Amino acid sequence: MRKLSLLGILAVMLLTLSCGGGSDQPPVIVASIFSDQPTDGDIAFDPVLQSFTITNGAGTLFFGIDDLDPNLPEYRAFLDFPLDGSTGGDVIPANAGIVSATLEVFINEVSFAPNVPTLLDLVSYPITGLRVEDFDSLSLLSQSLDFFASDPGTIVSIDITPLMREAQRLGLTDLQLRFVLDFVTNVGFVGIEDLPSVSTTAPLLTVNYVF
Repeated sequence: MRKLSLLGILAVMLLTLSCGGGSDQPPVIVASIFSDQPTDGDIAFDPVLQSFTITNGAGTLFFGIDDLDPNLPEYRAFLDFPLDGSTGGDVIPANAGIVSATLEVFINEVSFAPNVPTLLDLVSYPITGLRVEDFDSLSLLSQSLDFFASDPGTIVSIDITPLMREAQRLGLTDLQLRFVLDFVTNVGFVGIEDLPSVSTTAPLLTVNYVF
């Protein structure tokens, strides 16, 4: 009787394992993608001359208001991360489930304010280069963050999971981001290093996903 009881318990345990007691979750895959530096850039708007200056592929991208310039132009910075492997980075499959996404940027400069309230917009612009209309183009989704006077010389890590999920939902082949001075302030200037030859400081997107 004792032997039969033990066999019965063993059978129940095996049945439980076969019906979901084991781990059947797909593994989490980690993808790393550097920004496409020739497609990155910034746009400066001069409110006095009512003119725009577009810079593509610069070593430092700026956003905010340069308080040293008498015309007080406003800069907005743009980063492009191809998700299809077209620049040699990892591929994010179109039907991947996004677990998390992190953007890392190396900060060269934070000026004119102890902290700089910032809007990070999900946008879409041509990979052939920025246009004037991209300065004020429609944001597909935004999130807010602050940069601080203590950030220069460091890598700032930003959780952008909602932006990455929205890009995936929309079927975008590139994750394109725009840094804008938050409208709650009118001062602050930030420089983001963008040197593709220096992988330790180049803008980096890390995505955890299941497939």
